[in-house]
Amino acid sequence: MTQDLLPVTRIPRTGLPAHAVVVGDPARAAAVAALLDGTEEVSYHREYRVFSGSWKGLPVVVASHGVGAPGAILLFQELAEAGVRVFLRFGTAGAMKPGIADGDLVVAEAAVRDDGVTHQLLPPEYPAVAAPEAVLALQRAAREQGAPHHRGVVWTRAAFQPGLLPLFSYDGAGLAAIEMELSALLVTASLRGLVAGGVLVIDGANADELVDEESPFSTGAYDPHREVVAAGVERGAVVSLEALRLLAEEERA
Repeated sequence: MTQDLLPVTRIPRTGLPAHAVVVGDPARAAAVAALLDGTEEVSYHREYRVFSGSWKGLPVVVASHGVGAPGAILLFQELAEAGVRVFLRFGTAGAMKPGIADGDLVVAEAAVRDDGVTHQLLPPEYPAVAAPEAVLALQRAAREQGAPHHRGVVWTRAAFQPGLLPLFSYDGAGLAAIEMELSALLVTASLRGLVAGGVLVIDGANADELVDEESPFSTGAYDPHREVVAAGVERGAVVSLEALRLLAEEERA
């Protein structure tokens, strides 16, 4: 019955597992869900594709939120309404710091709120911070999986490509990576008392050159579909699921 479904994502109002991995691409949601036992597709409406299953005995949701924070935050809000309490965003990003290579993972400690939506919900001074236990679980999972990884603050930016307006420079701020949705998740989690974090696979190693005429992001040479990125995505999927398991173990301890 339609009244038993939430209005935007069309997921059930109740009955979902408490732990979730959220990704941008519906196809990536299916790929991560394929790693689970007993996988079932819960719903698929617009960009929101939702699966349930279990990872080493832990019931898990895997869901896609599409591109951009304004749409993604609707998924985060409705998953929370349906009972999800622990969120890990698993996505891709461009590196902002030397030494972070294509295929590496970045575990986010916090995010710059340039996401195009949370400034309409809260003053800009409100921080977007990952739960410390999520950061530590992701770092431990990456280490145990032998995945090259880094920690740091990421820049969540609403616009993917540069336009006519000058791009604000974070040179010298030590940002690790740039992506499009994480700050919306972290703010949602803080407001609702949830646990959230994020791990990102680098698919562009020179994102700090966004306004450089020779940058791949400006010349059209950006290609996130390379083998080195695909290998990073495979590692990141397992890291995300393992981190959820570690967080559940900590909850039970």
